[in-house]
Amino acid sequence: MDTVCEKENLQGASCCRNDKNKVCKNANETVIKQKSGKELSGLTHECGVFGALACGDWPTDLDIAQIVCLGLVALQHRGQESAGIVTSMGKCAKSFNVQKGMGMINNIFNDESIRRLKGNLGIGHTRYSTSAASEEVNCQPFVVHTAHGAMAVAHNGQLVNCESLRRNVLQGGVGLSTHSDSELITQALCLNPPEGENNGPDWPARIRHLMTLAPLSYSLVIMMKDKIYGVRDPYGNRPLCIGKIVPINLGRHTSQSVPAEGWVISSESCGFLSIGARYEREVEPGEIVEITRDGIRTIDIVERPENKKLAFCIFEYVYFARSDSIFEGQMVYSVRLQCGRQLAREALVQADICSSVPESGTAAAHGYARESGLHFAEVLCKNRYVGRTFIQPSTRLRQLGVAKKFGALSENVEGKRLVLIDDSIVRGNTIGPIIKLLRDAGALEVHIRIASPPLLHPCYMGINIPTRGELIANEMNPAQLAKHVGADSLAYLSVDGLRRAVRHNMKTSKPNESDHCTACLTGEYPGGLPEELSW
Repeated sequence: MDTVCEKENLQGASCCRNDKNKVCKNANETVIKQKSGKELSGLTHECGVFGALACGDWPTDLDIAQIVCLGLVALQHRGQESAGIVTSMGKCAKSFNVQKGMGMINNIFNDESIRRLKGNLGIGHTRYSTSAASEEVNCQPFVVHTAHGAMAVAHNGQLVNCESLRRNVLQGGVGLSTHSDSELITQALCLNPPEGENNGPDWPARIRHLMTLAPLSYSLVIMMKDKIYGVRDPYGNRPLCIGKIVPINLGRHTSQSVPAEGWVISSESCGFLSIGARYEREVEPGEIVEITRDGIRTIDIVERPENKKLAFCIFEYVYFARSDSIFEGQMVYSVRLQCGRQLAREALVQADICSSVPESGTAAAHGYARESGLHFAEVLCKNRYVGRTFIQPSTRLRQLGVAKKFGALSENVEGKRLVLIDDSIVRGNTIGPIIKLLRDAGALEVHIRIASPPLLHPCYMGINIPTRGELIANEMNPAQLAKHVGADSLAYLSVDGLRRAVRHNMKTSKPNESDHCTACLTGEYPGGLPEELSW
């Protein structure tokens, strides 16, 4: 894949950040421009949130800071530019322990910083953003000091009605120090709910009020002195799940119910086993959960408008999530395998071997090989010591980065007709050099198959997808693109095929209500177009 996280920096469109900005739209692009005319990259991002809380008596024997740090390492694929951890001892409402910084998790946290993050509960955040927003001031979790004590908030997503919520907060007399909508959420939670409060803050009412003001897109972990709230938007657009920390010597298949040593809440379940936690369930769309030392409970569910369906981001399955994560009762790997099977049914081609661009297309390639009867063989060797190409700002450097990132296994390639599977194409910059590499290694034919539909539209809900003009599928049809990148043929998975693959093994209590956001593929935005939401 040549998209976000591994292969290139996707400059996305975003909402108006202040009244100096203007949203400019035409048939080819959606960008933000200042009055000076300078184009800015948006503040949309793909992030990971994580929280942990120890059960029983405090101080706990669990190293909460270490658990949160390991949880963030498991979510590192969701953001590599900044990270932070905030912990609480659970006794003092006036202050939290905070460590935040720019860069990868292992560069920000060491033994000394983890020791300083003493606590019985804590939350963390890892962030990917565009370069314009890569500043330490935007590192999360955000911490604010309210009349009722400190509060920390970590957010994954993007508010589609950011402008109207910003006006609401500013009119309430609250000042904002950044252009981040995550800070906006934090400040909005400080506002009194319309029905007022008696005997101190009613945090569930405040959270519910925020959710009525901002319908999507977000998953949140919110930490107070001695509790953590988990929140998922009513459309279920961004993922959030719960895990139970169990005794380390407990077998996986032990049938007995054991008391929890602690609870974790995370964007994905992929890191649970490594910290001794078991996957329990997803936070339901619109659900507000409260985690305390006594356990976890649902305190409210905010419903969607009657005519609106669920809209879990389908691109989580395609690329963003780690393969061992669980969504909607199924492992992401099995969905990607099914995408490959479906792709073989839709776009079979005569060839000798099937392979993938590692590792993003590997699961789909195995599915394609099983369905088509082709032999799967590795043809690309990945150099793991080369920096991520998405960091490089120019097309030329991105292409050079790909050339350094892969080598070809010539013995598997020479004299062969090859089907090469990738999970998606965005700009089309990186697949061409890979094809040339394989031809130089002796491939007779290279047929590209993409295990997702073409990306045609920008995302306004937290994924860095480029402007329309940068999306290669808007400029070229598959035949033109094949010629452009030097492939013998190129085909995408259909939208219906992707939906079928996702629903193949899906387990949900309400199958008739389940649906997925395909806005970047179809232009059908679950909450309407941004201008309809006072973008």
